[in-house]
Amino acid sequence: MEKGNALPIAKAEIRLAMLGMVDGNGHPYSWSAIFNGYDPAEMAKCPYPVIPAYLSKQPPSAFGIGGARVTHIWTDNPGDAARVARASLISDILERPEDAIGRVDAVVIPTDKGHEHVRRARPFIEAGLPMFIDKPLADNAEDLKTFMIWQAEGKPILSGSCLRYAREFEPYHGSAQGLGQLRLVTITTPKSWERYGIHALEGIYPVFGPGFLSARNTGTIERNIVHFKHVGGADAVAAAIADLTGAFGVLGLYGTAGHARAAFTDTFYAFKKQLEGFIRYLRTGVPPFPFSETVELTKMVIAGIRSRDEGGREVPLAEI
Repeated sequence: MEKGNALPIAKAEIRLAMLGMVDGNGHPYSWSAIFNGYDPAEMAKCPYPVIPAYLSKQPPSAFGIGGARVTHIWTDNPGDAARVARASLISDILERPEDAIGRVDAVVIPTDKGHEHVRRARPFIEAGLPMFIDKPLADNAEDLKTFMIWQAEGKPILSGSCLRYAREFEPYHGSAQGLGQLRLVTITTPKSWERYGIHALEGIYPVFGPGFLSARNTGTIERNIVHFKHVGGADAVAAAIADLTGAFGVLGLYGTAGHARAAFTDTFYAFKKQLEGFIRYLRTGVPPFPFSETVELTKMVIAGIRSRDEGGREVPLAEI
């Protein structure tokens, strides 16, 4: 795999900046806490109650990753930065995101609006800082092309969904586990295709491996039902339905000799494993998976949008 020209980082403590916060996304709280630990009284004030709920189930020894620490934070709403800093033990609040340059070793962009990511990432790409960008990397072909150019130039970029690391899905990664030949895989997620479809796709991607061919979205902006064809012959159906909050990350596998179901529940495990992969990337220069997989997954997101917007046309990934 490729190595970024700013890597590896050999220093004992890696300083991270957590930059950005958008509606409906509490990653600055949770991800920073996984690195730094947290103040229970302040975290109890987090506007996303699920975060203190799953953090509180972990022993103190579960927190901390490989000598890395979130030392700086900036959020779109300045008031959020102070609240996150108190809850997740972050020492420095920045007035502008660009102020992180020269003060940290790497950047985390924890926002999940793909159309914003080129703008948010550009100053740090130009400064040569390694970065982790929350999913989806992009939600349109032009921005994906920009990231592909940057990565080809050796800029160290990692992006992905925590469902790649779902503990509950691991038994099926690269193996049908006695199910015979897989014929159909299904997965569900709430919220929008643009922001959460990538969770569904990255959840099934390690089951199939590379080789998705086309997407056909026969749903609506509120109810996305997307059929994917794969070079291996099996089909996948990913559903992103706005109010499907009772079925986030429910995986179904159907084969010639059996079937299985798995439901994603261990958020802390998946987030920590994902963030550990980023720190290992910073330490070694070797990404946890090829960037080509992120490109294919992002094309799948874009193809799902394009198909829906064009009345359910089957969209080959090759056209993106």
